[in-house]
Amino acid sequence: MTDPFAQPADPIARFLSAWERVKATVPPGFDPAAMTLATVGGPGQPAARTVLLRALTGRGFQFFTNYGSRKARELDEAGRAALCFYWPWLDEQVRVEGTIERAGAEESDAYFATRPRGSQLGAWASRQSTPVASRAELEARYREVERRFAAGDVPRPPFWGGYTLVPAAIEFWRAGEYRLHDRMLYVRDGDGWTRTRLYP
Repeated sequence: MTDPFAQPADPIARFLSAWERVKATVPPGFDPAAMTLATVGGPGQPAARTVLLRALTGRGFQFFTNYGSRKARELDEAGRAALCFYWPWLDEQVRVEGTIERAGAEESDAYFATRPRGSQLGAWASRQSTPVASRAELEARYREVERRFAAGDVPRPPFWGGYTLVPAAIEFWRAGEYRLHDRMLYVRDGDGWTRTRLYP
């Protein structure tokens, strides 16, 4: 098994190397971009859900959502969050903790323009995380949005956009025989990172 200390000293470089390996081996039915996003609300109640990694920028890990959703409200209030990638076909995971920044309007516009038209319309139709009386009401809202934008391109809703998790700590975990797993923790230290091997 490869010694983690032989891996890049920069965890972003190490993640990108793992990412290429993950994409090259992903079995049917799995999305390697799926990651668990953990937030915490005002009373200290944690919440987790799966979102998709859309970019790894110079700042960090980027994803997109409705700014009125529960997760967005908690991200804005706490300013911190955690991510976990798990790739079961490789028995590996990556945990990321850090601060949260909203993406700029240009970044959000650029990504929104790449989405399928149906998903663009869906972003307008959904009042994410708020009660809806029935499936029929949701579908009616979607049809109304279809009519509204029938003549041209669908612009990004002002209530929809991106977030970037700027990592303060990144842990790489790989399953080992007898549960002697490999764990390597990178913690930001000024402009660089410190590495520490952890007991499993």
